[in-house]
Amino acid sequence: VILFPNNVSGVSRYADAIWFMSLLNSSNTYYLIDVQALTARMIKQYEIEPIPMGYIIVGEGGAAGYIGQARPIPYDHPEIAVGYSLAGELLGMHFIYLEAGSGAKRPVPPEMVSLVKRHLSIPLIVGGGIRDGVSARRIAESGADIIVTGTLVEETDSVRERIAEIVSQISR
Repeated sequence: VILFPNNVSGVSRYADAIWFMSLLNSSNTYYLIDVQALTARMIKQYEIEPIPMGYIIVGEGGAAGYIGQARPIPYDHPEIAVGYSLAGELLGMHFIYLEAGSGAKRPVPPEMVSLVKRHLSIPLIVGGGIRDGVSARRIAESGADIIVTGTLVEETDSVRERIAEIVSQISR
């Protein structure tokens, strides 16, 4: 079990690992480093494997951007996403996550994904607004190593069928 915590209360002793993330484009230090400092001893005590991840909000940002007080990176400025992504890698993050936000009207643009991926030497996660196989395939072909489809799960009752469609599109 890998936790994707939304706050201090998102840590559980029963987890195997945790995305130990920093919201790199937040204007609030709480999401940059404070919550990590508050949970670090607990994670160490429970022997949960931390997986360092730089979390970057792009586009509209959705609820994650609002709650995390992010300054979302505009879709038409992928070079800014490159800067934040490289900063995360140089700070020691093992993954970078470009997040359009749950329920985003559209996913992270393939151009942004490919530009960021060209500059990184760590895995790239992309999520938010991915509702169909065609969008997922474009994101995968642009260089995403991992695709998150939370929006799809939130908006449909036929999750298995929709996930199967996405997997078949990506596997082509």
